[in-house]
Amino acid sequence: GGYKGPWRMNASMFLYVDDPTVAINDEGLIGVAYADLSRQDIFFQFYGPDGEKRFEEPVNVSRSGTIFSWLPRIVITSGDPVKVYVLWQEIVFSGGSHGGEIFFARSGDGGNTFHRPVNLSNSMAGDGKGRLARRFWDNGSLDLAIGSGGELYAAWTEYEGTLWFRRSTDGGESFSGALRIAGGGDAPARGPSLAVAPDGTVFVAWAVGEDPAADIRLAKSDDGGRTFGAPKVISESGGHSDAPRIATDGNGTLHLVYAESPAGLSQAYHIRYVRSKDGGQTFGKSIVVSDQESGSFESAAFPTLSIDGKDRLYVLFETFPDKRSWPRGLGLTRSGDGGQTFESPVAVPGSADPDGGVNGSLQGSLMRKLAVNRTGAIAVVNSSFRPGRSSHVRLIRGRPAGP
Repeated sequence: GGYKGPWRMNASMFLYVDDPTVAINDEGLIGVAYADLSRQDIFFQFYGPDGEKRFEEPVNVSRSGTIFSWLPRIVITSGDPVKVYVLWQEIVFSGGSHGGEIFFARSGDGGNTFHRPVNLSNSMAGDGKGRLARRFWDNGSLDLAIGSGGELYAAWTEYEGTLWFRRSTDGGESFSGALRIAGGGDAPARGPSLAVAPDGTVFVAWAVGEDPAADIRLAKSDDGGRTFGAPKVISESGGHSDAPRIATDGNGTLHLVYAESPAGLSQAYHIRYVRSKDGGQTFGKSIVVSDQESGSFESAAFPTLSIDGKDRLYVLFETFPDKRSWPRGLGLTRSGDGGQTFESPVAVPGSADPDGGVNGSLQGSLMRKLAVNRTGAIAVVNSSFRPGRSSHVRLIRGRPAGP
C-alpha cells in the first residue's frame, strides 16, 4: 500500500513499507532489514549470492506490533554460523516530550530466530531523534558497528541533543553502561556514524543541529570504547554540514563523507569527502564528489560510505531533482585509489521508482543503504512511496566495473 494517515502516535494508520538497511558478508550473503509500518515491526530477510531469498517469509525482529519500530541498522558476520545484529528505534512514549527508545536484538543462527529485544536507552529523552531545529528532526539518528574481535558498538542521539554510546564484548549478550560523548542544549548532536580501525580504535562522527553553519565533529577511543577523547571539529566551513559517514580501510586511514550546503540550511547540498592518515589527528583538504554539473539533480545529501578489500571507496547518496523536493533515486561514485580521486557519479540502476514514487524514508533520511564486501560485491537498498498507490523496498546487487 501507499497510505500515510495523520500522526496519532502509535495509533496512526500507516500502510506502507520503508526504512531499508543492508549488510553483506565475505561469502556474499546479503541481509536486509526494513520496517513494515502496517504491522509496526522490523523484518529481516537473507539473500544468497545468487539473489535468491533464504526465508520463505521475512523474520519479525522487533515483535512489538502495537508500537512503531523503524529505521534499523544491521551487522552480519562471515563464517559459520552467521550472526546477525539489529539496532533500531522503537517509538515508546516514556513520559518525555518525544517518543523513542533504542532497541537491539541478536541472532546466532543466521537470522532464523532472534533473541528477545533489549532496550539500550531506557530514557524519557526521545532517543533516536537527530534534531536540526526545535520543530524539525530526522528519526534514525543511531548507528551500529562491529570490531575485528566481534565487539559491538552502538551510538545514538536523543531529541534533547545528547550523544550516547554503549559497547558489548560478548556478542550482544550484555552491554556496558551508557557513556555520554557529546551534545545537549543549544548544540544537539545528530546523525552519529561509527567506524572501527584494524587496531581497535573506535571513531564516532556526528553533525550538529540548531546551527546554520554547523560543522562535523569527531571523537575517538583508544581503549576499545571505554573512554573517548574530547570532540574536535573537522573541516570548518561557512556552510551547513550534515549527515556524516565514516569508515576505515586496511591501512587504518579514516575516510569521511558528508553533505554540505554552501548557502546554508535547507539549500542545495553536495557531498564532500576528506580523509585522515594519522588516526583522526589531522585531515586533508575536502573535495566535492557528487558532481552536480551533469544537471540530473540539483541537490545531493545523506551519503553512505563503504570500503572493499582493495581499499576502493564507494559513496552512495540521495539525489534531489529540486532542492526542495523529495529525493528520487540514488547516485553512486567510486574511488579506486584510496580517496585521491573519484569517478563521475552514476545513477544506480533501478533505484528510482518506475511508477513515479519518491524515495521513502518518510520517518527520517538518516539511513545506511549501501554495503560492500571484501571482494567488491555491492548491495544497495532503497524504498519508494507513491501516495495512495504503492510502496516498495528494493534490493539492487552489483559488482565494480574495471580492475
